[in-house]
Parts: sequence; C-alpha cells; structure tokens
Amino acid sequence: MSELNETVLVTGGAGYIGSHTCVELLQSGRKVIVLDNLSNASKASIEAVEQITQKKLPIIEGDIRDRVALDQVFSKNSISSVLHFAGLKAVGESNEFPLKYYDNNVNGTLNLIESMTAHDCKTLVFSSSATVYGIPEKMPLTEDSDVGAINPYGRTKLLVEEMLKDLYAADPEWRVSLLRYFNPVGAHASGEIGEDPNDIPNNLLPFISQVAVGRLDKLQVFGDDYDTADGTGVRDYIHVVDLARGHLAALDYLEPAPKLGIHNLGTGQGYSVLEAVNAFEQASGRSIPYEVSARRPGDAATSYADPTKAREELNWQAKYDLQKMCEDAWRWQSKHPMGYGS
Repeated sequence: MSELNETVLVTGGAGYIGSHTCVELLQSGRKVIVLDNLSNASKASIEAVEQITQKKLPIIEGDIRDRVALDQVFSKNSISSVLHFAGLKAVGESNEFPLKYYDNNVNGTLNLIESMTAHDCKTLVFSSSATVYGIPEKMPLTEDSDVGAINPYGRTKLLVEEMLKDLYAADPEWRVSLLRYFNPVGAHASGEIGEDPNDIPNNLLPFISQVAVGRLDKLQVFGDDYDTADGTGVRDYIHVVDLARGHLAALDYLEPAPKLGIHNLGTGQGYSVLEAVNAFEQASGRSIPYEVSARRPGDAATSYADPTKAREELNWQAKYDLQKMCEDAWRWQSKHPMGYGS
C-alpha cells in the first residue's frame, strides 16, 4: 500500500462500524482522522480504539453538512482517501422523518464530495446497504439483483449510489467503492467497543443482548408466519470486524487505478430470528424471553448475500460465524451493560 504515509478521513468514525474500521486502519499502519458530529456516537469509542491499538486517533467534532468545517479538514491535512460512514440509519425513523434523512445522507454526501473535489481527493469508500435491494425477488442477492428501496433510508443510500456512479462517469479519475452491507453484528474481541444504540435498538442483536443483560424485558419478534424454516425472518448477519476489514480490502482494490466497484459484504448464509436467539442464549448462558407481534411493513421473509464478487475482486471474505458474533456481542454488552455510558 503506497499511501500509508497519507491520511484516511473516516466520517462517522466514532460510530459502531466506523470505530471498528478505525481499529483495523490503525493496526494496518495507516494514519487516520475521524470527523463525527457525535449525534449517535460517543467519544468514549475513540478512547477505546486508542486503548486497543495503542495509537492516537484524532477526532474533529463536525458535521458533513458544514462545508466550511469540511474544507478546513481537507486544507489542514494531507487526506488521500475517505471512508464515509456518517449517516442516519434507522429504517423506522426514516419513515417518520424522511427529510432529515435526505438532508443528512444525501445533502451531507454531496457536500463531502464537493469538498473532496475542491481539494483533489478522489478516493471514496461509501457505506451503502442491502436495503437498496428492496423486497428481493430471488436469493441470494448479487450485485446485479434489481434495486428498489422501499423506505426513505434505503432510498437515500440508492440516491447516493446513483450520484457516485454519475460522478465517476463524468470524471473517471475517481476511485469509488460502494459497499452494500448486510446485517452487521458482534463487537471487537476485546469487548471495549461495540454497538451502543441511543434508544430501543432497531436491530436484532443489540435488542437480544439488551434483553440478556436485563435492560429490556423481552424481545419483540416481528412475524412468525413467513415462508421460512421456523416462520421467522432470515437475514445474513456479518461480524462487524469482518465488515471493517472489507473497507481495507476496498481501499487496496481502488489503489492501482481509478475505477468504480460495487460489492456485497455478507457471509452468504442466512439465519432466522429464532436461530439468532438460540445462538445468543448459548453464547451468554442467559435465556432470552420473546413475544411474537405482527410483521413490520416492508420486511422481506429472507435476505442474504452472494459474496462471490467481493471474494474474487476484493480478495475478501467473512471469517466469523454466528456463534462468534454472539460471543463477542455478549462480551461487549456484559462489560458495558449501559453501553459507553457505563
């Protein structure tokens, strides 16, 4: 990697996926700066990353929608590439406050790209999402599967993807990686960084782990009448450390020459809600009470990746299984019952 002496800017680097990726970046010898408005993250995650890596991780408190702040970051630092995690990510909230999502996720990214262009930084790895596939017609999902997001969150991801494709077509000096994540779960093996949602979790594993640690009474299972082995929804869960390493693989992929790549990051294996509950019970030694409620509108019965393209082009594949994901999530949660606040 020829650019190890240059700096990677990580937007949203204090968040769940961003902080785990900062660990991998620092351990690979790269210099890293975080830009985060801390709206859904804690400075404690940055301190924990420094503790894990024994390296300094400078953080600038700022918002990607603030062009003056962005221009200052690029003016004062020799930034070679950007990993762009800064975004709002709750599907339910996006239905309630769509304009907030378009402002942050689309306008914010447009602002970032304009500032990058002005400072001749043209390498960008973008956090996209499997939500761009909408309700899938057939499994597994490949990068060529039809897209058609069904909620404002997914549409913001799709809009940014389209924007970046248009940018690359207009200016082929760009190096752009669009990474479509499946369901990130787990935590760093140290138990010092993990997922710490602000409110009641939107995602399955933090919900389960908060039940296990006693913060919540029981898990809500949305629907048990799907056409799956046990009637509950099936998803592709990926360990957050595997996901973080996918971003380093994307940087390596972009380095030799300008290009635009689209890759699924998933394991290729689907697990049902009840299989995840069972795996977490084994990992934690705690029982997870749950109750079944109605399906959520827009939830697909089954969604999992075909990760072949990432394996072939990025030389990346997920290593960790569901048991490891649950063990690491439980280590984080049991060490930090109230998240970073504990």
